[in-house]
Order: sequence, then C-alpha cells, then structure tokens
Amino acid sequence: MRVPTPDQRVGEGPTPVLLPSPPAGIRDGRPGVSGVTRDALGDWFMTAGEAAWRGRQVADAIWSGRHASFEDIPQLPAALRSRLAASFRANTLVDTSVRPSDGGLTEKALHRLDDGRTIESVLMRYPARGGRRERATLCISSQAGCAVGCPFCATGELGFWRDLDTAEIVDQALFWRRHMAADGQRITNIVFMGMGEPLLNTDAVLAAADALSDTDRFGLGARHITISTSGVVPGIDRLTDLRPQFTLAVSLHAARPALRELLVPLERRWPATQVVAAATAYATTTGRRITYEMVMIGGINDTLADAHAAAELLKGRLAHVNLIPMNPVAHTPWQPSPADRIEDFANVLRRVGLHTTVRRNRGVDIGAACGQLAAELAGAPTPMAVARRQRLLVDRSAAALLDAATADALPHVLRGI
Repeated sequence: MRVPTPDQRVGEGPTPVLLPSPPAGIRDGRPGVSGVTRDALGDWFMTAGEAAWRGRQVADAIWSGRHASFEDIPQLPAALRSRLAASFRANTLVDTSVRPSDGGLTEKALHRLDDGRTIESVLMRYPARGGRRERATLCISSQAGCAVGCPFCATGELGFWRDLDTAEIVDQALFWRRHMAADGQRITNIVFMGMGEPLLNTDAVLAAADALSDTDRFGLGARHITISTSGVVPGIDRLTDLRPQFTLAVSLHAARPALRELLVPLERRWPATQVVAAATAYATTTGRRITYEMVMIGGINDTLADAHAAAELLKGRLAHVNLIPMNPVAHTPWQPSPADRIEDFANVLRRVGLHTTVRRNRGVDIGAACGQLAAELAGAPTPMAVARRQRLLVDRSAAALLDAATADALPHVLRGI
C-alpha cells in the first residue's frame, strides 16, 4: 500500500504541515545488506565466484552487531571487502547522534539517511523489579515523516517525506545492538511506534519484522515485536491472512467518532468500529491480545463519556488498553490530562473487564516523543504558521466536542442516520 504524495494527508481537511519539506539529496543505489535475505546474499557470492560460506560469514558479522562496515570484518580478504562495498551498504544510517535521559534509562537517536532525511529511534530500559526481569524496549521508525497527520504528534508537523526501505528499518535495531553490546545488554522488545504509519509501508515493515524475528538473522522472538497502526484496515487484514505472532497495537485515541476524526484523520476512511473489527479478527486468528493506545489530552478525550464509549467499543474483546499522557508538543494548544482524570478513565475500563495500564512518559527532556528531534532539526516554524495551526485546532476541538455531545444526546435509535 502506498502513501499519498509528499506533504499530503490521508484524511480530509488536515491540520496544516508546519514545516516545508526539505530538499532531498541523491539516494545511494546500493541496497543495504541487512535488507537482503541470506539466500539472496548467498546467490551474490556464487555469482561472484566466491565460496558460499563467505556469505554466511558476512551475514553473521553484520547480524551479530559486531561490525557496521565491511572494512571492519578482518576475516575477509581486502579485495572481497571492496567488492562488497561496491555492491551493498553495510549500514544505511549515514550518521547517528544520541541523547540520554532519565539517568541513562532512556536514549533517543537521530539517524541521518543517505538523502539527508532524518528519522528517530528510542531505547527505553526498564530495571528488574517485582519479580520481572530487566527489559530494553526499542521504538523504531518505518517512514521519514508521516502522512496521517495526527495533530498531537510532532511527526505530523513535518508531513510525509518518504517510506523507509527494509534495511533502513532494520539498521536502527542493529545500531542499538552495537551500542548496547559494550555494556553487555541486549534488546528484549521492538515496537514499530516511531516516525511514520507502519501499515502504509507494509511490504518493508513486514520484511523488516521477518528479519528481526528470524533466528538466523536478528533473532528476536516474534512475540517480542509489536507493529502499531493508526487504523489502516487493509494492512490489518493482510496481517491476519499471514497469521504472524507479532503483537498488534492500534492507536485508538478516542471512541467517539467526532473526536477520533479530530485526533486521527484516518477515521474518515476507516472508522474505529471497522478498525476494532479488523483487529478483533487478527486476535481471533492468532490468539494474540490487541493493545489499544489512547493518548490522553486534557479536556479533549479524557471525560467519563469518552471512557464509557471506549468501554462499550472494546468490552468482551481480547484487548489491553494503554493510556498515555500526551507528550507536550510545542505547537499545539493542548496539555496532558491530569493524573486523577486518567485514573478515573482507567477505572471505567477496568470495571467492564478490560486490562488497562497507565504509561509513564519517558525522555521528556530530550524530546523522546515521536518526531520531536527531527522537527527540531528542521527548524522553527514561523510564528504566523504556529498561530494559524493553534487557532485551527482550537476551533476544530470545539466543533468536535459539540458534535460528540450532540451525538450523545440523540436517542440511540437515531444515531448513525
């Protein structure tokens, strides 16, 4: 499935892009070696007249995380290293900078690609406690920019730049494998919740997830990989047909249609009822519980009416609900919901049997929310653009809240007419 052209949105009447898309540089025509299957790499060695075991040697060196360059693999003859470098990129991330936070428990990386585009990944460490082992969850990007345009997300301010290819996705994980090796640590979970909508780049995301879960490549169990979506129903259906063991996470954010349309423009194309039905089919087929994410925004989607609507939509399903206080984004008029209001919301869900947790935000001081570093690098938008965007969001918020209240006041039999 393809995304719209750059700087377009999927929904109608999108929140304006704040920053113009920077000019793209020239792409490197060599494929990233981490996006090449072992069989294809073996074929290249056979065609080159090299022994097949050399292909396994290169693959092991790259996937182990020990080497980010062919020149770093001393077992290879110099001539072969040169031939490999002429045909493949050992690392598609041209440059990476890392910012630590939370006493080193959170680190965010800004990766520069061959054409100058930037993407982000975030590592979150969780120390062992309460009988649980220590964990290290990596959040990776699937696109540079995003076409969906959720107004509370910093990536949405950038617009869409381009899809990432398989190697550009996988190389984020390989970067962190190398980064953590010095401390004897390892990644325990990977979530596709960084920049971009994963199921609008389905081919590359599925190929990357397969590589990450392949015991002969990255080797992380499929149940430790989460693919997130803001509600691309054809992509969910495709996952269901494939019957993988990945966890599916759905960015729900609101159950009342008028408010979800404000927060997730894809609601116009695939309403929440259709999204939840598709996700339920995935759960039924795979036996995997669905995670529903809700960013909690003060006075927008955090009322008891919203909680009851979410409870009605999700009750009785194989579901877990994750409530996330909004990460403050500089150019919106909104603020995170108060903690007591989030807890009241959670209790409504728990009373109908929905397992519900409240997530604590990490890395606020380093801009760990999706797209914040890339937006910072892109430069500050003009005050006029920011003011226009904020006025638009205030107006649309008021209209959505009014529409939701009106729908709630209608007799049940008249709703949806």
